[in-house]
Amino acid sequence: MKLSLGALQYFWPRETTLAFYREAAHWPVDIIYLGETVCSKRRELGTEDWLELARELAGSGKQVVLSSLALIEAESELGVLERLVADGGFWLEANDLSAVQVCRNAGLPFVAGPTLNVYNHDALAMLMEDGLRRWVPGVEQGHQLVTELRDALVEGGRTMPELEVIAWGRLPLSFSARCFTARALDVPKDRCGFRCIDYPDGLPLATREGESFLRINGIQVQGEEITDLGPELPELRALGVDVLRIYPQATGCREVVEHFDLARTSPVAPPRLGARNGYWHGEPGMRAGHSQPALADPAG
Repeated sequence: MKLSLGALQYFWPRETTLAFYREAAHWPVDIIYLGETVCSKRRELGTEDWLELARELAGSGKQVVLSSLALIEAESELGVLERLVADGGFWLEANDLSAVQVCRNAGLPFVAGPTLNVYNHDALAMLMEDGLRRWVPGVEQGHQLVTELRDALVEGGRTMPELEVIAWGRLPLSFSARCFTARALDVPKDRCGFRCIDYPDGLPLATREGESFLRINGIQVQGEEITDLGPELPELRALGVDVLRIYPQATGCREVVEHFDLARTSPVAPPRLGARNGYWHGEPGMRAGHSQPALADPAG
């Protein structure tokens, strides 16, 4: 199985972002996703900056995929997407059907991201006709649904595209036109001051009882727990998973990558460093009273 770095979900300062990817160029990952997927107002890196970074990483031997916004709301955002596609040198991760349309018109292969909402084999087959080459199931789509979809494709005489699953990271649960970070800090969305840059791993949200619950990340809401499918690697191999996705985090990401790099070549399932992903097993995503293991962030 290959390893991928999913697109950065958080808003980091420009130099922090560039330093992260300069280091990642030397990690044992095969695929790196680049770009803003959450909020178009996050402009520490512009379109040309992302393209330049993509060329540098591709020169180091990585496959680079440019990621689209999960929620495209304005003509200007569509224009950015068209400029990424016009470059022509990279696949696109389509997280919105507008991105699928742009890729189809340009004849560009694309990755169906986890927010594209593909729930049956007919939809997947249609997207394959449009240029889909790799599919990342949504966070709530577990082993059983993926198995059923794959079997239905095969029965219909089709071959399953590359399959990529989220193996590590906080799961992106929802997106909204409303900015939750701005609301939490009592500032207008249009004059937010880019306050989410102050929270490199998202803004923690607790229940009234004081228990950790969610992470607020601009217009995105994430699960609090860092989920880990490492112990399920034998199951993922049997399912035919091609790529394991690791979402970037502010600290300890290199150690996580090295952990999965060792695990993917070992016949023995690795110990769990993060939390169990209930969704993958057809269960609630977070169990009541379940606390995350202390080693979820190897760097502390």
